[in-house]
Order: sequence, then C-alpha cells, then structure tokens
Amino acid sequence: MKRFTFNALLQNDGWLNNCTVAITDDGKVHAIEQDSEDKGEMFDGYAIPGFQNAHSHAFQYAMAGMAEQHENADDSDDFWGWRESMYQLALTITPDDLYKIGVDLYSEMMRNGYTSVAEFHYVHHQPDGTPYPNLAEMGEALLKASRDTGIKITLVPIFYQKGGFGKVPNDRQRRFISSTVEDYKKLLEASMACAKNYPLANVGIGIHSMRGVEPTDIIRVVNEFSQDMPFHIHVSEQLKEIEDSIAYLGKRPVEWLLENINMSDRFHLVHATHLTYSETEGIAECGANVVLCPSTEGNLGDGIFPLINYQKLGGKWSIGTDSHVGLNPLEELRILDYGQRLISHKRNIMIGNGFQDSGMYAINQSVIAGRKAMNNFSEQYFKIGEDFDACIVNAEHPTLKNTELKHLASRIVYAADGSMMRGVFVRGVKI
Repeated sequence: MKRFTFNALLQNDGWLNNCTVAITDDGKVHAIEQDSEDKGEMFDGYAIPGFQNAHSHAFQYAMAGMAEQHENADDSDDFWGWRESMYQLALTITPDDLYKIGVDLYSEMMRNGYTSVAEFHYVHHQPDGTPYPNLAEMGEALLKASRDTGIKITLVPIFYQKGGFGKVPNDRQRRFISSTVEDYKKLLEASMACAKNYPLANVGIGIHSMRGVEPTDIIRVVNEFSQDMPFHIHVSEQLKEIEDSIAYLGKRPVEWLLENINMSDRFHLVHATHLTYSETEGIAECGANVVLCPSTEGNLGDGIFPLINYQKLGGKWSIGTDSHVGLNPLEELRILDYGQRLISHKRNIMIGNGFQDSGMYAINQSVIAGRKAMNNFSEQYFKIGEDFDACIVNAEHPTLKNTELKHLASRIVYAADGSMMRGVFVRGVKI
C-alpha cells in the first residue's frame, strides 16, 4: 500500500483540502482521507483527474508545425493541401519510426497532464500497400510506445476503404486501406490479440469518415461488430466533405448517420465542425459524444463547432490533440472557449449541467466524455476500487500560490501552462 498527500484533490463536487490517497499495489484507490496523520509521500501540489486525449494521430507528430511554409500568399492552402503533405509522411514511416515517434509524443502528452490516449490509427500496411505478416504491426508499435512511457492507450484501428465518396482510393492512401468489411475485421481482431499483451491497452472500433467507407459497410460494422467497444469516426470536418456527401448520398454526413445508425454514448464523432441545428440537436438527444481538437481545427482552418447550442441541448464533448500542433489540454480548453466568446461576444460559455464555474465545467466535460472514448464509463473523478489516474499541478507556482480553492479550477484552466505540471499518476504509478 502506498500513500500520497496533496494540498487538495478535486472531486466532482469540489476540492478536498489536505487530502491523502491510499493506493493498492495494483494502482487502485483504497481510501481517500482528509487531515490524515499517516500522510505517506507529500506533494506540494493539487491533484486533478488525469486528462483524456480522445483523438490522436501519432505519426503526424513528426510533421507538427512543418506545413507552414507558403510560397505564394495568393495561392489557396487549406486542409486538402495539408493532407497531401501528410500522405507523403505516411508513406515513409516504418514500425520502428512509429515506435520512436510514439515514445516522444506520449511522453510529452503525460508531461502536459494526459494519462490516456485514444489512438485513431490508420497507417496499417507496408509502404507498397501490402499487409505486414502481423496485420497489427504498426499498431503494436504504438502499444509498445504506450507500455514504455506509461500512458494508457485505446488503440482504434481504422477502417479506411475509399478515396472519397464513391471513389477508389488513390495511391498515396495505399498504407491505409482495408478493401472489405472482412479485411477490416481481420485487422481489428489482430489488434485485439496484440492488445491483450499490454496491460495499459484496450481497443476500439473506428471508421475513418463517411467519405472513407461505403455507407452500406458503415452500417454493417455498426450492426455486426461488438456493441461493447467505443466507436470513433471523423465527420463533417470540412465544407467540401459536406458538399460531396450531399452530392453522393443526398444527405449531410451527420444527417445520414442520425437516420441510419442507432447511435448511443459509445459513439464519438470527431470534429463535427459544420452542423445544422437539427444535427446538433440529434447528436445531443441520442447521447453520442463529440471530440473537439481546437488547436488542430484552428491550424487546418476547419471552422468553429457550434458549442453554445450543443451545450444548451445537453451535448457531451471531449478534447483531443489530433495532429499534435498543440499538446496541452488546458490550451485546448481555452481555444475552445475563446473561439465561442469571439463569435458570441459573451464570456459565460463554459457553464451548465449544474456548473457555474467555467474551469470546473471544462474539466468535467473533457474528463467524463473523454473516458467514454477509452471505454471507461466511470463518472466519479477518484473512486474507491478504481485506478488512480491523476495530474498533479504545482501549488507553489506564482500563478497558483495562495489561490483560494473556490477559484482554483478556473485558475488552472485559464492561467496555467505545461510548466506548472509536476507529473502524472497512471494506475497508481508516479511518472
């Protein structure tokens, strides 16, 4: 049994001052005590639930910030131009490269306060497009990186079949492609078999996008595959994607999903940037979650998600770092909030569901929906019998020192940065 004492620990209903957590040898919370005489190891820090990175493309960390040279300011450069650079990178990555990138990336995620990552993984095959003898070779490189850094991982091997609505895949996508549902099932099963060898890992189901898989096959995967795994899909990120969907299906992407898929809270719609009010309402009503990646969405010029309407309808959201131009969960939360403030000219955006404190609300939304992306449906931040996954914030940093507890959550969210993080605990292990 290990014991750690923090200046304060954040629970769903507020802060517990001078709080000691007793942790079993397998990393579970055994007891949470205030003003205990047996303090164990003491931290001059505040413990908050570890952040959940609900959307990551690990290999793209190798090009973060490297697509910003534009020869002619009058030429159009957008998501689709950036995608060509990404394709070129994807064609060069070896399993060993991916492992090394993953180690660097996941270490940085933890340094910034993330304790879990959902890896939306679609670089599956050899550079010529043929499968590796181990179908999950590239995915296993990321599982190894997770093991060797200590972050929890939900590997989401992605079904990627088409080059666009009704289009065959182009040659630059050759490492991504599973031609049939049966091919994808083999990839998923190989990934699940690999993940059993890694204690911090589990597996989710993923469709790249509406444009990336034939709609009839999306329905098959949803209906025929496990109902007990998180389901991730990119959707409605770009205006062109919506225009192409209307031309091919006669429906907008989210409109089609709502009419054809029985979505629930195991579904995670990544970006969902461009929605009508009825689509926004439909997502909230069915209980699906939206995964927002503000730093990447800003970098790619995607647009701004209709968060204000979505929150009023009770919609749930989490955050991810996607292409990893940003790796700080606090920065993601601030960009998300400030984008809404700029278009609404209001400041009280991050409130609702009983919260009047923006920082508390932001932490709650990102953690609870983020956990669901990892197949963890626990809604209590720290609970007896569950893993102790925490982010420790430096209580002696000048920005936070002498802050009253009632202001602490918002001061962390709105005024802290990565330098204030003292480390994380993952399953009771201090990192």
